[in-house]
Amino acid sequence: MDDLSDPRFHARRLAIRDKVAALRAENSRHEASGGNDVRDIYAEAGCDATAVPWADLAPKPELIDWLSRNPGQGMRAIDVACGLGDNAEAISAAGYRTTAFDLSRCAVDWALQRFPETGVEYRQADLLDVPHEWRGAFDLVHECHTIQTLNGKARDKAFSAISDLLAPGGILLVLASLRSEDAQVPGPPWPLTPSELARFAGFGLVHDSERRFSVTWFGREYPQIFQVWRRVR
Repeated sequence: MDDLSDPRFHARRLAIRDKVAALRAENSRHEASGGNDVRDIYAEAGCDATAVPWADLAPKPELIDWLSRNPGQGMRAIDVACGLGDNAEAISAAGYRTTAFDLSRCAVDWALQRFPETGVEYRQADLLDVPHEWRGAFDLVHECHTIQTLNGKARDKAFSAISDLLAPGGILLVLASLRSEDAQVPGPPWPLTPSELARFAGFGLVHDSERRFSVTWFGREYPQIFQVWRRVR
């Protein structure tokens, strides 16, 4: 069983970090060129969570805090790029009828293996080409660190694709790494700027609230932002 509190887990993750970073950079180049050689990092991991550096194996604290104050009461929710399923399971446990999807078939299967008693509907899907019936269907949309993995045209399209999932009056939760407008980062990932996040306003959403904080990863602090948006049209 993977245990993030075990120092041996972090030692294994540190040892494989550079290999995964190189693979992510390779995938980014293929995506930018329209190539079809993108490799599935979840499949490459071989069910070893240490090879998926962004997998916390627990829901995000910011999400848990928000859900504690906003129970679902049967409303519909969707978790974007759900990975190994921890956030989706937390949303479901808070009373939302939850759908979760990831581009990686391996990630979806892995999540189902981790949560065999799940009430979440896990699906393989592409954010930029979601099923038609998902458009405008969800009262809650959760986006966690997905846009920052994208570059070029895919990044541009992601803002509208995520917004399109919201029903009228629906809530969008966005958790992202944050950088200043003039900061240059090699990526991937490419943290979002405040002006990029403001693009949600162009798709009928209003900004309700936000919280800025930082997390420590491999001994380095990374600025983060948790935003709440609401669809008004």
